[in-house]
This record gives sequence, C-alpha cells and structure tokens, in this order.
Amino acid sequence: MTGARADELSRLAEVHGVAVSYSPAPDLTVTVPASAVVAALGALGVDATTPEAVRAALADRERALDARLLPPTVVHWAGDTHDPAALTALPPGTRVRIETEEGEESYRASAPLVAGLPLGVHRVTATAPDGRTGHAHLVVAPDRLPAPPGRSYGLLVQLYSLLSRRSWGMGDLGDLAELAGWAGRTAGAGFVQVNPLHSAVPGAPTDPSPYRPSSRRFPDPVHLRVEDVPEYAYAEDRERLAGLLERAARLRDAVLGEGALIDRDAVWELKREALETVLAVPLGPGRRAAYDAFRAAHGQALDDHATYCALAETHGPDWTTWPDGLRDPRSEETARARTGLADRVAFHTRLAWLTDGQLRAAQRVAREAGMPVGIVHDLAVGVHPTGADAWAQQGVFAAGMSVGAPPDAFNARGQDWGLPPWRPDRLAACGYAPYRDLLRALFRYAGALRIDHVMGLFRLWWIPAGSPPTEGTYVHYDAEAMLAVLALEAGRAGAVVIGEDLGTVAPGVRETLQRRGLLGTSVLWFERDWTGDGRPLPPERWRADCLATATTHDLPPTAARLTGDHVELRDRLGLLTRPVAEERAEAVADAAEWLALLGSLGLVDSTATGPPGTDEEAEVRAVHRFLLRTPARLIGVWLPDGVGDRRPQNLPGTWAEYPNWRLPIADREGRAVPLEELTAAPRLRALLEVFAQLRAG
Repeated sequence: MTGARADELSRLAEVHGVAVSYSPAPDLTVTVPASAVVAALGALGVDATTPEAVRAALADRERALDARLLPPTVVHWAGDTHDPAALTALPPGTRVRIETEEGEESYRASAPLVAGLPLGVHRVTATAPDGRTGHAHLVVAPDRLPAPPGRSYGLLVQLYSLLSRRSWGMGDLGDLAELAGWAGRTAGAGFVQVNPLHSAVPGAPTDPSPYRPSSRRFPDPVHLRVEDVPEYAYAEDRERLAGLLERAARLRDAVLGEGALIDRDAVWELKREALETVLAVPLGPGRRAAYDAFRAAHGQALDDHATYCALAETHGPDWTTWPDGLRDPRSEETARARTGLADRVAFHTRLAWLTDGQLRAAQRVAREAGMPVGIVHDLAVGVHPTGADAWAQQGVFAAGMSVGAPPDAFNARGQDWGLPPWRPDRLAACGYAPYRDLLRALFRYAGALRIDHVMGLFRLWWIPAGSPPTEGTYVHYDAEAMLAVLALEAGRAGAVVIGEDLGTVAPGVRETLQRRGLLGTSVLWFERDWTGDGRPLPPERWRADCLATATTHDLPPTAARLTGDHVELRDRLGLLTRPVAEERAEAVADAAEWLALLGSLGLVDSTATGPPGTDEEAEVRAVHRFLLRTPARLIGVWLPDGVGDRRPQNLPGTWAEYPNWRLPIADREGRAVPLEELTAAPRLRALLEVFAQLRAG
C-alpha cells in the first residue's frame, strides 16, 4: 500500500469509525491489516477496494458531513443545562420542531432548544434559513442509571444446572422462583444472577451455549415449568401428559442419580410435545386479554420471531439456506408462508408469552421474598448468524462480519465468537430502535441486567468472514448514544445495570461507565496491583461500583482454584501450553499469595487447622469474607461453591473435549445435587452465613 493511499484509507476509516490500529497496552500500538479495514468499510456500505474508490468514498463522506444539519441521533443528558453540541452548531436563524414520544409538538428558534423536554426518544426537525432540512432522533436520558438499593449479596447460577426433583432434566423457571424465594427469605440474599435465557437456535443438536442465541429479545420456552401453565390443569389428554411426565422423570433421574449430562434437546422434545397438548386449551377471557396485550406490546418483532420459528420447523434453522423468497422477512413469499403456517406462528407466539409470564413471576417471587434487586438477567454480546434476530433484522447487521477479540496475553490467536455485529450507522439512523426494544423487553422481568462484554458499547472487534481473529479491526459505536438509551430504559424500569468489563479495556471506558452509574465486574483472582508489585490487591483498594465475585462461569470454582484441580483438568484435556509442573507451581504460588493475605487479615476460620490448603471449606469462606471487606456494592457467590463443585460450567477453548453448558451443580465428588438438597446443605448454609450482616430487609 502506498503512503498516499494509506493516508486516504486511514481518513476514510476514521470518518466511519473503523480503526487502522489499536493499543493493547499503553506502550504498544498494533497496525491492523488493510484488508480488515477494507472489509469493515465494505460491510458498512463503503467501497474501499481501489485507490479510486477510496478517494471517491472519502469525498462523498466529507461532502455529506459538510451538508448535513444534524447527525441521525443526538443525546441530551437531563442534568445538562446546555443544548447538545449538534444543536448549538445549527446555523443562526434555524427553526427547530420537536415531536415528543407522546406526539406533542413544539417549535423553537433560540437556545435552550431542549429545555423542559421529558425523558424519551423524540424527533427533531431543523430547517435552516437557506432551506436545508435535517432530521434527528433526540435521546433525552437521565444523568445516571439507577443505583443498587443499598449493599447486598446474591447467588450466581447457570439456570440449566439447577435441577430440582420437579424439573424435566434441566433447571427451569419454577426452580428459579424456588431458589429466589428461599435465598431471599432464609439466606437474606439480595439477588440471584442467571445466565442468558435468550431463545436458542432451534433444531437438534442445539448449540448449548447461552451466549450464542437465536434471539436476544425473546426468551427460550425450554425454561418453562410446564405444570405452572394455567391451562395445564384443563388439558384433555391426561394420559399423554402422564406419559411425558414419566419420561421427564427418567431424564431428570439420569442427571441427578446416574451422572448423565444435561440434554437440552431431549428436554425440549418432551416439553414441546406437552405444550402442544396444553396450548390446545382455549384461553379464558382474562388470559386472552393479557395475551392480546402482550402481542400488541411486541408487535412486528414478535410476529417475526414466531414466523422464523415456524419456518425453521419446515425449512431448518439456518435461514440462509431457505428458498430465496423466505430469506426476506418482508417478502410476499414470507407473507404467504406466515398465513399458511398461522397455527404454528400462533403456537410460538403463545410460547413467548408464557415464558415472559413465568420470568415476571420469578421476579415477583424474588421481590416478595425481600430481595431489593431480585433476578439479574444476562445480555449476551450478540446472536447466532442463522437465527431469528439475524433473519428479522438483516438491515442492521453487518454482513460478512463476525465479532470476537484480538490477540492478548490470554489468547495469542485471538477469538472469533461467530456473532454478526450491529452496524453502528444503521443503529444511529433508526434512533437505536432495535437496541431500545431489546432492553425494554429484558427489563420487563429483570431487577438488574448484566451486559456481557460491556466494552461492546464502545467498540467491537470485527473479523471478516474467512479470516482468522488476528486479521480483524475495531469498529467504533456511538458510546454516548448507547449509554443514553441504556440509562433511559434502565431508569424507566428502575433496574440496576452491571457491565462485564474483564480483560482488555480501552482507556477511559471504565471511568465513563462509572460516571453514568454502570457497575463493573471484579473477580478476585484478577484483582492485583498490576501497576505496582503485582501482588493481590488489598480489600480497601477495590472499587466500590462493582459486582465482586470469587469466580465466574468461565473460570474454575473456588475450591478447584485453591486446590489446583483446575490445572489437572486442563492437563487431562491437553490444553496446557507449558509443562504441567510449571502450570501447577504457578497455580500453587497464586493461591498461596491470596491465602497469605487472607490469613494476615484474620479472615480464615479459627477452627481451621494445618497449613494452607488443608481446610478447603474454611478457605472458601475466607475468600468470601475478603469480598465482604471490599467496598463493592454487590457481592456474588457462585452457587456451586456452596457444595464444593470442582468443575467449571464452561471451559473456554474446548468444544467436544469438555461438556460445556451441560453440567448439573455437583458436590466435590462430582455427584449432582438437586435444589432440595442444595438449599439444605450445611456447607452452603455456612458459606452464606458469612454475609449475615448483609441480610436483605
């Protein structure tokens, strides 16, 4: 690439938010391949394949920016007494018309133009003296997101792993409500955090990862407690339902008593058959009114989701392989298919409604049990490229691109998550409508929301199709607009937001999130003095605005970390990149440093005897006493730590080698522990007693 062309390509990339380099460390700058820049621009509708195309595209973009009166989306924070910069830059004499969300209109010709506007997303039309007209979405957002109502602790659990003796082979929403009711009333917990419950891509085998869903907006009916559906009691074919219950019991008992893995596909096969029978029961007048209100609230998005599910039953789950006309959700062929499959579309619409209802019921149980927060739901980074959202929202996804992460200290090859990214330009053009609708749907039943890879509100690593993760580039989003929409919808719901900000974070990101009231995520093993001697960070130096935990679903349980069992697991699977002796020595030294700090603070039980590592339960409790010593607003307890589970729920870098997302909660010997035994376990009760001073209510 010549110097002149490189400079023009860099300028073109800059005006479209595409990075030509990035800094993984303060003293290191990495130049991304020009091919990645060209591909990212192409996914944004910009031709940069030749020097002439780059020059023409740059000239077009600069002319468009010079001519426009307003950007597509403008943000105003409610506490700011000044107009947004985009409005103050309007030519003198410009007349502004504002139409609020409620349809009220006003005309303004002088500053302050946004004074007195209510919170919401409004429409602005500006008409300059020379006749030019500009339109924008105006997001008026509260200055900060809601803060946690006091300090509290809670339980972290992957819902599928939480089987009760009433579930059908995997944890369900009835189990979630039971856990929340017990945790709030008996253990004084303030919240229960679960994995994403988004709708999975249909078909068998289903991708078991909850972080690569078909749809993030609609939950998966596999989580339904079938017997809790009101129409279940009135279903006519009782013999069929009894047979399904027997098969479900065998499936559940195989997991709880025989060491079988959770089989999501088998669970859904049974539930789908049962729900076919249950949904044949007509709705009563009140239930019908509630159902109709749900359909009206979700409109076209719900219709699209149910249509995708119905079409997937006929043509398979990969919409890119469907007949040409059906690949377009707005085509005449799709409209005809929707009519022809009306019964199946109605079935999937009902499932979405029922699942939403049980999710909201679980939150009600949590709040009635005294939890100040309740259920914390998890928002995945993106969606599966062949799923419902990618089909229905093709206009806002970047074709030919996948989200991932560049090489870093933990993964020299980078990561490709297989998720198509949203186009920032299309989001801005529609006032972030898909994002707003997604958040609004989740906040219907969430007391708080955890956002996976929250750095994605600022930028995402785009990888061109067919390229390795090392050959991608960052594409930037309007973080102010993304945060404003989040603050608006969280404020309307009164919900707390937690950002998963682990790993490499660009300068200023954590500070911006903190300023707007987003909590971060701090995990014990990563909290060291990285700018100093590298030793464990003492509790008083931890940040307050965070959820503090000992581990996560992607990391070893605390007992495995303390005993070094996680090294043995990785060695057995052939995942180590260094000799096992080196890995084991490093793990022992790491644990010893933390145990030494815990001991120096007097946090280990006085009943503990022997050298470090000899009283596992006491040391696990000491770890959580340490978390309690930090100023963290929220403290999370990984529920499997309460029974000595050694196995991570997900082992990054594995697929067939390890049963990711399919393990029930188990004790230290690997025996599955049902919910009924879990809540009575002396080890769990002793662990939760550490937080007696934080009892909710």
